[in-house]
Amino acid sequence: MIKIGLLSDTHGFLDNKIFKHFKDCDEIWHAGDIGSFETLEEMKAFRPLKAVYGNIDGQDIRNMVPQSIRFMCEDVDVFMKHIGGYPGLYDKSVLETIRQNPPKLFISGHSHILKVMYDKKLGLLHINPGSAGISGFHQVRTIIRFVIEKDAIRDLEVIEMGKRN
Repeated sequence: MIKIGLLSDTHGFLDNKIFKHFKDCDEIWHAGDIGSFETLEEMKAFRPLKAVYGNIDGQDIRNMVPQSIRFMCEDVDVFMKHIGGYPGLYDKSVLETIRQNPPKLFISGHSHILKVMYDKKLGLLHINPGSAGISGFHQVRTIIRFVIEKDAIRDLEVIEMGKRN
């Protein structure tokens, strides 16, 4: 069993409450637009980190994390990319990969819109954790916690971190 803390679109802002909410997590996953080298290092120092870079991330971050990542967590095939879309409207950069070899869990960020959707056609769960940062048009900052145990994704919790400004 692995407890995951998932966030995206910090844009260089890392609320200290995140560490409280993720204190029992085994890993942190960041779905891009990290925003600063310091934010990346702070998360890496706190818990093991899996992250992808986003469109606002500079070369320093791009040198440290990939554009997309596919890995196994327990018995769950996970695919994460910052700009990825969602069921019915996947980004062209991931569409063929997802169609030909669907993961069990697809994670993206970018939109700042919290979405948890099941794609019945491809049999995958899509999660966009919204935005944990203060930059953007979203009104409420959000992060997600969940558990992966064997091939099950369970105990998903959306945590509202307060208003953006």
